[in-house]
Amino acid sequence: MRLSRGVAVVGAGMTRFHHKLHAGKTSRELFVEAAREAAGSVDSGCELGDVEALFVGNFSSDAFEHQAHTAPLMADWLGLCPRAATRVEDACASSGVAVNMGALAIASGAYDVVLVGGVEKMRNLTTEGVTDTLAMAADDIYEVSAGFTFPGLYASLATAHFARYGSSWEQLAAIAIKNHHNGALNPKAHFQSEIMETARRRGERRGMTFSDEMEFLRSSLNPVIAYPLRLFDCCPVSDGAAVVILSAAEVAKRFTDTPVYIRGLGQASDAMSLHDRADLTTLRATRVAAEQAYGMAGVSADDIDVADVHDCFTIAEVMATEDLGFFPRGEGGRAAVEGRTALDGDRPVNPDGGLKAKGHPVGATGAAMTYEMFLQLRGEAGRHQVEGAEVGLTHNVGASGATVAVQIYGR
Repeated sequence: MRLSRGVAVVGAGMTRFHHKLHAGKTSRELFVEAAREAAGSVDSGCELGDVEALFVGNFSSDAFEHQAHTAPLMADWLGLCPRAATRVEDACASSGVAVNMGALAIASGAYDVVLVGGVEKMRNLTTEGVTDTLAMAADDIYEVSAGFTFPGLYASLATAHFARYGSSWEQLAAIAIKNHHNGALNPKAHFQSEIMETARRRGERRGMTFSDEMEFLRSSLNPVIAYPLRLFDCCPVSDGAAVVILSAAEVAKRFTDTPVYIRGLGQASDAMSLHDRADLTTLRATRVAAEQAYGMAGVSADDIDVADVHDCFTIAEVMATEDLGFFPRGEGGRAAVEGRTALDGDRPVNPDGGLKAKGHPVGATGAAMTYEMFLQLRGEAGRHQVEGAEVGLTHNVGASGATVAVQIYGR
């Protein structure tokens, strides 16, 4: 099945993702900042008044800020009332699903131009409060009440993968090293330093020295969070927003000579509880959503030049690269060790640092991936540009895989 009407990304904006930089700001202020940058990025100019509808990905401003009814609030602050405004909540996949909804709204003929974004202001709460809030995306009866947090859930996926395929924590560490390297090249990333630089800085404070990244990652300065996952296997808690402007293909040239087209999209679901899944070494929803997106775009995994995948934990990148068809089952970790997913590898993955280093304000992540594809496919990603990228993929996961959205982008 193909979209009945072409859809293009004509502008994109994003705040830096961070844990301290946005102290004192609200989610509405972050969203406005990203939206203004998106409008300013449009080559031939774009007024926010050109937007006909708004889709906002947000997981839980209710708990993080005691503020619900988020979409009309954003419309008000952007001066878009009385245009339709819809909040999309699918846990960490909220704005990835919002991108799909915005694209389908245009493809249906209902609108010519829509604004899609995501935002989360997480750092109003303590780490414990953030953990409790995120846990609402897991099964409260069968998982949360038994003591599971998301590090624990993904640790279960990791141990299953290790047991079946012989994959290892050292492979996960290679992903952390790679993504921190990429994040150090991305001015929007939460973490902007290589792991070795972090090792030297933290080691000096404790009178410790490290010969390489692996020695540091095996040390007490990288403690186990949920075996086998250590601190540097986990994404940070971040605040931030990302916004993209979508238009019908036939009007895209009003805005830019270099639009980026959404060539395919997919979305799927799965059982919330891990105990209801037949296989913990794969996310079924990723496979299904990817099959839909590849089919709509008329491409295969072999055609993807650059990908942003949902690496909330390093094991998630391993599983994503396998489920998306980049590597055979059980080979995702080995491919990372071999450098195949590096910026100059044959399968560049998470050139912006991924969730692991770029950060993960959960409602903003999917839109931030679209932002990255907009830059990559226009050749505007700067120091983390993948040379010659023409076809890109984004993969946004809700919670432990109960929701997955995939998009294929091309010039």
